[in-house]
Amino acid sequence: MILEVAVLKIKPGLSVEFEKAFATAQQILASMPGYIAHELQRCVEVADQYVLLVRWQTLEDHTVGFRQSERYQEWKQLLHHFYDPFPVVEHYTALEL
Repeated sequence: MILEVAVLKIKPGLSVEFEKAFATAQQILASMPGYIAHELQRCVEVADQYVLLVRWQTLEDHTVGFRQSERYQEWKQLLHHFYDPFPVVEHYTALEL
């Protein structure tokens, strides 16, 4: 399993609109092959900041299957105009300790 982590910094004052748009966009995410689960959390200390955590079966399910899909264009149209700056997205895998 791969964990996608994105810190989302939303343009000031647009958080309510962003959350409404995300409510729609998350349906796109959940429909993708390889998708397992996701959560969006609002930062307590920093206004207009969120973290998006998405669990994928493989890295390629996100980087190829999702990002190169037609549905990703819908995702971009719904959400990308809220970000400032554009988020850095990183991928993690669990350690077996």
